[in-house]
Amino acid sequence: MGMGFLQERKLIRPGASRQRGVVTVEFALIAIIFFALLLAIMEFGRILFAFNSAAEATRFGARIAVVCDPNSKPMIVSKMQLLMPYLTTAQITVAYLPINCDVNTCREVQVGVTGINYRPLIPVASLNISMPPFTTTLPRESMRSTIGVDANPECS
Repeated sequence: MGMGFLQERKLIRPGASRQRGVVTVEFALIAIIFFALLLAIMEFGRILFAFNSAAEATRFGARIAVVCDPNSKPMIVSKMQLLMPYLTTAQITVAYLPINCDVNTCREVQVGVTGINYRPLIPVASLNISMPPFTTTLPRESMRSTIGVDANPECS
């Protein structure tokens, strides 16, 4: 009876022993595509986060610069580096406009970030993405914020 059962089983599914590894191969092919797509989506999210951080750092630096004196660039740079720790002083520009203005004649503040390169976490190829420059320009508010008793704590 045991032998007849095995023979009946082979008659019902002829060639089943040849199909045994197909599922594993199909899974391997689909898994490679799936995980590559998943990693690409995660890297794209990291790139968008880096772009957003650069834009937010320039906005934050400009908001501080409009209430601080023109000589407070080191403090502005250090506060921007809180948002993007890998920023260097050379990558950050703080300009009070018109050029060579003083406390009484400055009308605008322009803060920018340039020269930032993004490197993916998983180096499939030597991919190095260069970010565009980010600039924020705001009208000045109080340029005397570090002078006197009513000094703004953001500028010290």
